[in-house]
Amino acid sequence: MSAVRQDAWSDDDDLILAEVTLRHIREGGTQLSAFEEVGERIGRTSAACGFRWNSYVRKKYEPAIQIAKAQRQKRNQLKRQTASSLQGLTGMVEVSAMEIADLKMPRNDRMERNDAITEELISIDAVIRFLRQWKVTYQEMTRHTRSLEKELHETQEQLDRIKKENDKLNKQYNVVETDYRVVNDDYRALIQIMDRARKLAFLVEEDEENKSRFKMDANGNLERIES
Repeated sequence: MSAVRQDAWSDDDDLILAEVTLRHIREGGTQLSAFEEVGERIGRTSAACGFRWNSYVRKKYEPAIQIAKAQRQKRNQLKRQTASSLQGLTGMVEVSAMEIADLKMPRNDRMERNDAITEELISIDAVIRFLRQWKVTYQEMTRHTRSLEKELHETQEQLDRIKKENDKLNKQYNVVETDYRVVNDDYRALIQIMDRARKLAFLVEEDEENKSRFKMDANGNLERIES
């Protein structure tokens, strides 16, 4: 068993956690399975991944989470539509198979069966109509699938732009924080210099006041002047 990491989360760890969790949301998986997958990839416990997601990473990806939920809803709608179409297709195939089987029956038996079904159901026209209807349904499903793929591609590009913008803002924040610390240190140093200069000026003034002063009398002798 590999050792469980206890170090601080890096930007790469957060990015892997966001990408895997958003993929599970988009594909209809659970967040628990996402945390387990992330834990195996980066060497952490699923509980640690879940705590990191709910306490920090989730707040940074709220727009992407809403987009992933919308994609999951559309994916589920497409699955239901496909299942409904396939169910209808199965029913029509069964009817067509019965019609073909009727055509292979002996004439007398076929005439007896005609009493229970209409002439239209045993005609080849029903098969043609079925194939035409299925062709239209298939084309609609193809167009819808392409539309979803295009939307998914655009969403991925938007997510990439958000990641780049987030990285750019983080770098700008780091630069501003560094500049602030430098300016703050310079300001404190300047205050200390000004404080020392003020104290030094006070000592000089006090020293000047304490110096003795002299004057010369009429005889040319120096006489001390009391302050």
